[in-house]
Amino acid sequence: MADGPTINTIAERAGVSIASVSRVLNGLPTRQETVRKVMAAADELGYVRNAVARSLKSRRTHQVAFAMADVGNPAYLAMLREIQPVLKAAGYRLVLHSTDAVAADEIDVLHSLGERYVDGLIMSPLRVTEAHLRMLATARAPVVIIGSVPEGTRVDNVRADSRTGVRLAVDHLYALGRRRIAMINGPLDTVPGAARGAAYREALHDLGLPYDESLVQIGDFYRPEGARAVAALLDRVPDVDALMCANDLIALGALDVLRAAGKRVPEDVAVVGMDDTDLAAASWPSLTSVSLGSAERGKAAAELLLERLRGDAGEPRVVTVPPRLAVRASTAGPDYDRRQSGYDGEGGGK
Repeated sequence: MADGPTINTIAERAGVSIASVSRVLNGLPTRQETVRKVMAAADELGYVRNAVARSLKSRRTHQVAFAMADVGNPAYLAMLREIQPVLKAAGYRLVLHSTDAVAADEIDVLHSLGERYVDGLIMSPLRVTEAHLRMLATARAPVVIIGSVPEGTRVDNVRADSRTGVRLAVDHLYALGRRRIAMINGPLDTVPGAARGAAYREALHDLGLPYDESLVQIGDFYRPEGARAVAALLDRVPDVDALMCANDLIALGALDVLRAAGKRVPEDVAVVGMDDTDLAAASWPSLTSVSLGSAERGKAAAELLLERLRGDAGEPRVVTVPPRLAVRASTAGPDYDRRQSGYDGEGGGK
């Protein structure tokens, strides 16, 4: 060891082949887990800060990471469908991370940028902590955040206008004559939960409706948790006539519970979701939902990151995607789905 670590000793310590070590040290495409093992072994042997660092400094991996809270959430899949082709056309491969909204996992992803396994990162965190902000300030590669960050954060940022989106939904329900409009939200310590909860309260105020704490139920942004939250609300407030749900998964859980309770949608209870995912149009009844431009946000984030990777060193940019309301049967009534399917109620199409 007097002459310092070699490829052979790194391979032995990492438990991989010599060829794998060579690929990592030369910045060639390699499995992420292999890169981690090799870099960890090289660090332990005192190799990182000389040969590896010099080798990786001038090389690119031609990989970009996308870190999201839940790979099964259709909103993130919509982003992914736009991110991948933009990056692929520019010669980049996409590496996916599903963090389960665990801050420590997101911090680890940001920290691992120093290992140079990717050239840049797109991240969509549900919570933005002080630890996130510290890591973003010292990130070793370009980062674009999909979602709101505190003012003054020096990072490229693509955000939705969920406050306007909630207002569109509440105004729509009010115009339909609904006055007992409940809010089924996700955790208030998340960026979307806080924004959508505040927007609901503001929308009621602007319409002259009182804010009633009993009409607010906090759950989580998943279908089973949404169902449990709606069941708890109905036990407490059985006369609710509309549900403003913080995302489509919560709204789908609401439809499950209302159906089981024998309540008609929208005759007894109108339901609105947010995100306007593919599931909204495919549900029964089809779901009125606020589109927050998931696909547009994904594309914008990929384009911003590419500009950084091409050398743009300008000031951080903020892109805001406007919302729109997609009205379907869960507020417009059963005739909506019949019209859309061409069914005339007499056994034939129109």
